[in-house]
Amino acid sequence: MQSIPDHLIIAVDGHSSCGKSTFAKAIAKRLGYRYIDSGAMYRAVTLFCLRKHLFHGENPDMENLLRLLPEIEISFEYNPARQENEIVLNGEFVEEAIREPEVAGKVSIISNIPEVRSRLVEIQRKLGEKGGIVMDGRDIGTVVFPQADIKIFLTASPEIRAQRRFKELREKGIDISFKEVLENILERDRIDSTRSVSPLKKATDALLLDNSHMTVEQQMEWFEKVLHERFGR
Repeated sequence: MQSIPDHLIIAVDGHSSCGKSTFAKAIAKRLGYRYIDSGAMYRAVTLFCLRKHLFHGENPDMENLLRLLPEIEISFEYNPARQENEIVLNGEFVEEAIREPEVAGKVSIISNIPEVRSRLVEIQRKLGEKGGIVMDGRDIGTVVFPQADIKIFLTASPEIRAQRRFKELREKGIDISFKEVLENILERDRIDSTRSVSPLKKATDALLLDNSHMTVEQQMEWFEKVLHERFGR
């Protein structure tokens, strides 16, 4: 196999809880690239809004959110406690906090705000301007990096995604029913796919991968074939 360039941009888009982060991290490790979780950035903004009490029921306080938006600083830094790069919100590692159900239940609301998306897309493009990255999210291959070298659209059935998420939450000691998790995923799918700003959709040149019945190892075998097709002898 020929040498793989060190400046590629690889976009991994897909539905909620379909294993985008796990797959994208594995790809980044395989290539020695940086991994950037764009979805975590929207979760971080949602966490910020919750901490600042910017929600009135399901409605965000737009006036104060837009006023405070410039104060939100997001980066990805090495966390020595967990020995991996994690998201940092205004100087604080928040990887665990952004995975709480309350954040999950409102992140689609925040991600539907044009001003929030515009600001985060700006940050995402800056993080990836030199290439050598694997970024996952909802609109990486369609909006953030339409020129990405490799685009992958990952999906799985709602029930399987709910089961994965349910297992993850229960292992963290979070008391929640499978029905609640499934309903949350279906609602996020609806919001993500129908929002007016950067809706979730497969880029026309993206490779589709349904991992409903695939292990991470099997997904990486699939990716190795992609690399072979692009850079093989």
